[in-house]
Amino acid sequence: MRRLIVNADDFGLTAGVDRAIAEAHALGTVTSATLMANGGEFADAVRRAQAASGLSVGCHVVLADGSPVLRPFQVASLIARCDAEGAHFYSSWLTFARKALRNQFEALQIEAEAAAQIRKLQASGITVSHVDTHKHLHVLPQVLQPLLRAASACGVRAIRNPFGRLHLGQLAHWPGLWKRAFATTTMRAWAQSFRRTVTSAGLCTPDGTLGVTATGSLDQRMFAWIVEHMPEGTWELVCHPGYHDAQLQAVHTRLRHSRQHELAILTSAETRALFQRHAIQLISYRDLA
Repeated sequence: MRRLIVNADDFGLTAGVDRAIAEAHALGTVTSATLMANGGEFADAVRRAQAASGLSVGCHVVLADGSPVLRPFQVASLIARCDAEGAHFYSSWLTFARKALRNQFEALQIEAEAAAQIRKLQASGITVSHVDTHKHLHVLPQVLQPLLRAASACGVRAIRNPFGRLHLGQLAHWPGLWKRAFATTTMRAWAQSFRRTVTSAGLCTPDGTLGVTATGSLDQRMFAWIVEHMPEGTWELVCHPGYHDAQLQAVHTRLRHSRQHELAILTSAETRALFQRHAIQLISYRDLA
């Protein structure tokens, strides 16, 4: 049996991203989404989530490239700078990872900030079905363990497995993915310990993720290739639908035009037929948990 969770990240980032996720859920294949507690359009995302009863909503925990929900002094080790607009986390994944691996972040502060973000969603009426992290930071053991403690304390029972499969056939067809594939492959050293740690914490997780290497480059042909080569088990397809509008243009993100390309894929009749042809059962994180 092959089961697939199609999860849209960055819910709450912009109104155009929120609208695209709602459309992809209603007209296409998105079954779950993760909402940013500190996103600029948090209230809009909450409203759309409450109107889409079939959409499973998790928390997209932001610890880098964003701002904290807690006050800066409560998460001082995570703060890169403060200015007139407030406190800011470190923006670079590499900078964050280096500091995390050197144990320069306070684990209790990571736990407190993650819990605060989850509880903000819950206080807004969202039943939080799962958690993941912006930039997949919970591949790092120094983030995973406090994140699991926060999720457990908040009653959240599922977490993204951020480790994907390296398929050389995909890279042969799309050699432009080699750089990103190398970056994601180097993190696979933590994959087995991730599964053990999640199980020990009493949470559930899929067998892994699909589409992470293709983020920003996905087209209909590549999407079809990923689905056709999906292995047995329960997997998550990570996606980022959205509208490239003025609001998105003003946000710090590398994903702009690609969001509309993904929206077109996710809402196409071709994609729905593809899932049916390959007997892919779509489920949500709510079903998994």
